[in-house]
Amino acid sequence: MTECIAVPRVLLYALAAVLLMALAACDVISIGGGTSVSTGTGGTGSTPAVGNVQPVTVAGDDALYTSVIICVPGTFTCQTIENVLVDTGSTGLRILASQLTLPLTYSTDSNNNLIGNCIQFARSTYQWGPIANVSIQLAGEIASSVPMQIVGAANFPAVPTGCSAGGRPAQSVEDLAGANGILGVGLFEQDCGAACASTAPPAVYFTCPATGCVPTSIALTSQLQNPVWMFPQDNNGLAIVLPAIGAAGAVSVTGNMIFGIGTETNNALGTVTPLAATSVGDFTTTFNGTAYTASFIDSGSNGYFFLDAPTTGLAACASNGIAVGFYCPSSPVHFAAINTGLNPNGSGLPVSTNVAFSIGNALTLLTSGETAFNNLGGVNSGAFDWGLPFFFGRTVFIGIEGQISPAGTGPYWAY
Repeated sequence: MTECIAVPRVLLYALAAVLLMALAACDVISIGGGTSVSTGTGGTGSTPAVGNVQPVTVAGDDALYTSVIICVPGTFTCQTIENVLVDTGSTGLRILASQLTLPLTYSTDSNNNLIGNCIQFARSTYQWGPIANVSIQLAGEIASSVPMQIVGAANFPAVPTGCSAGGRPAQSVEDLAGANGILGVGLFEQDCGAACASTAPPAVYFTCPATGCVPTSIALTSQLQNPVWMFPQDNNGLAIVLPAIGAAGAVSVTGNMIFGIGTETNNALGTVTPLAATSVGDFTTTFNGTAYTASFIDSGSNGYFFLDAPTTGLAACASNGIAVGFYCPSSPVHFAAINTGLNPNGSGLPVSTNVAFSIGNALTLLTSGETAFNNLGGVNSGAFDWGLPFFFGRTVFIGIEGQISPAGTGPYWAY
């Protein structure tokens, strides 16, 4: 089933995208107490360069996948999870319990109560499950002892109404159209940040005594983490590099996720334009003279999701077909917009870039036999979600909050 993914960025209610496929396989690697092979060249400072290039593939219906190696911290007991969605619109690693074989220990609070995590998606779906620490390897980079969500664990307290109210679960491979998990490598260090560490936290983390699970505050270090900022090096951000494709789409596309910004010879910013993001990950998109201030870039969305049919003049797809929620113009329509934000170098000056994009007929595209599209689009009233089509033919940098790079201090986008 094809599902449009029009999701805002993360923070309070930790958002993400959907669509994944496949099975998990077991591997033993050198991680935790071991070392990784140094394959990179260049680098800065005294830290030796490591392999910082992670392959990614576009398949499904415009979904960006990679594989993730996870291990029991401090051991060589590891597992490779294939086809995990790369999502710049969320933070943290979330793996379906049905795909895990590792003996992991669930996190507890000071009273030895289990800790649960809730993520609420667009389209009224949610994921619920415990937290466990794992070591994460991507390319030659290792993040040690990182909190991860185990989605839909069978031996865990039932989902509280504060998480499930008004929604339906997205906690199995079937629920997620074949998904195995989500790798959130967005702008932020944690999935919730200071809000969940406060005395009046939102319904994201829960403590689960025998009387039932209730929202709880949780330290920043115990929240789901962006694994990139926890690498010993190349930890100030990342870039996603995908080739250009034609308007008819492509059967599959391969590219790279490169860790670090200006830290090695292969991750220099070059001539890109950096746009600082707000505290919730937004910038402004101006379209037809109207400024939409809640716009963002999200590799976990499988299309350009922007505005509505009356505003865009685009025909909506039939409400009872596989392309529901998408646009279906009779022929491709070309648009232009302007993205604006402050320069992250601290000057306080605004910078902007012009973006040209096209929207094709989603029904035609999704039934074409191709899997990668640069012109798939759908509805997202009042904002622009620059989804995966935006990434084709570009190098898109994600500067992580608080981390310093040649462009300035994150959070910022650059392309």
